Amino acid sequence: MPVPAERRRAVEDETMTVDATARGGPDRESGFGRFFLPGPTEVRPAVLAAQKRALIGHRGEPINALMREIQPGLREVFGTARPVLVSTSSATGLMEAAVRNGAIERVLSLVNGAFSERFARIARACGFDVDVLEVPWGGVHDPDAVRTRLRAKRYDAVTMVHSETSTGALNPIAELAATVREFPDTLVLVDAVTSAGGAPVRTDDRGLDFVLAGSQKAMALPPGLAFGVASERMLERSARAACKGVYFDLVAFHDSLAKEQTPNTPAVTLMYSLAEQVRHISAEGLEKRWARHAAMARGCAEWANAMREDAGPELSVLAPEGFRSPTVTCLLLPPGRTGPEVVQAMKERGFVIGAGYGGLKARSVRIGHMGDHTLEELDRVLEALEEVLRASPGEGFAGGRR
Repeated sequence: MPVPAERRRAVEDETMTVDATARGGPDRESGFGRFFLPGPTEVRPAVLAAQKRALIGHRGEPINALMREIQPGLREVFGTARPVLVSTSSATGLMEAAVRNGAIERVLSLVNGAFSERFARIARACGFDVDVLEVPWGGVHDPDAVRTRLRAKRYDAVTMVHSETSTGALNPIAELAATVREFPDTLVLVDAVTSAGGAPVRTDDRGLDFVLAGSQKAMALPPGLAFGVASERMLERSARAACKGVYFDLVAFHDSLAKEQTPNTPAVTLMYSLAEQVRHISAEGLEKRWARHAAMARGCAEWANAMREDAGPELSVLAPEGFRSPTVTCLLLPPGRTGPEVVQAMKERGFVIGAGYGGLKARSVRIGHMGDHTLEELDRVLEALEEVLRASPGEGFAGGRR
C-alpha cells in the first residue's frame, strides 16, 4: 500500500517544485532508487563520475580553489558563517575529535540509541570520566532532565545525537542546546551524521559548539569524508587540550583552513565529488531538500498506519510522532517476522533496506530515505515491502515483482 497518490501529489505541489536537473533526472539510471540503507546511501552517477578528474597536489592554488568552491555550500548545509572542516576520515573520527578537543575531565552523554551510546564509549576510551543520561531506544531527551543532571554535577561537555540512525528518533536539539548553554563552561557536542543535508542543523542559531557529519548519509556522497564546525568556545578549549593528539587537532584544522588547505593529505577525488554535490544541493534549494526528506518520513508513517487500518500486518514507527527523523524510519515488525528475513526478501525483489540495529535487529527494519531519493522511489520500496509482509515468511517471489 504505497503513499496515497493524492497525498503524494499534494506534498509534491507544496514542497517539491524543483527542476529535473535538481531532482537528478538526467542522472537517473535504471538501477537508481533501489538502495535505501540508512547509510551509506545511494550516490548519483554524476557524483561518482566526478572522482575521475586528474589528481592535484594538496598544497598550492589548485587545492585552494577547490576549498573555496566547496565552502559556501557546506556552510549553508550546516547553517553557519564559520569555516567547515573537511576531514579524510569517517564521522567516528570527528566524534573522537569532539571529545579530545572539547572535554577536560568529565563528559555527560545523552544516550537514546546505538550511535549516541558510541559517543559515550568514545569519550570513555579517550580517558574521560563519562556519565550517561539514557532514555529507551526510540525516545528522545527531555531538556528538564538534562538541566537537572547539569545542576547536580559539573561537566565540561555534553554529547548528543541529532538524528539517531539506529532508531529514527530526532532529538529536540535546539531545546537541548539551549539548556546546556545555561551552564557557561559546558560545551555542546553534536553528532549530525544523518541530519546534515536532510534536516535543519542551524549550528550558529542554536549555539552548537561542535557539529559533525559524515559524507555517506544525507549528503549522498561516497564514504570517506567527515565535516565539522567548531565554535570559538570549542577552539579556545582545543588550544588548551593536553591530549588531543595530532590528526584531529581542531586548531590545526582552522589554521589550515585560513590558508584554504587541510592539515593532512586530503582525499582529493572525494572532494571533487563533494564539489559536484554541493552544486546539486544548491540547485535543488536547501529548504526544498529538507521538505523532500520530511515528506518521505511522513510517507513511511502514513503507509504503516494505512497497513494497520487495512487489516494488514501490525506495523508501527518506533520513534514517537513529532520526534521522527526525516532521513531514516525504524519500523517495528509484526510478530513472526524478523528484520534479517524481511531484508533478505526485499533483496530478492531488488531492493536494499536495513535490518534493525543492535537489540532491535530481530524485530525491526530501517528505511534510509535520505540523500537524493524521491517520494516516487520510496513508493516502489513500500510496495515491495508490503508484498513481503503480506506473504508468508520464506515465500520468496510468490505474488511479488522485481
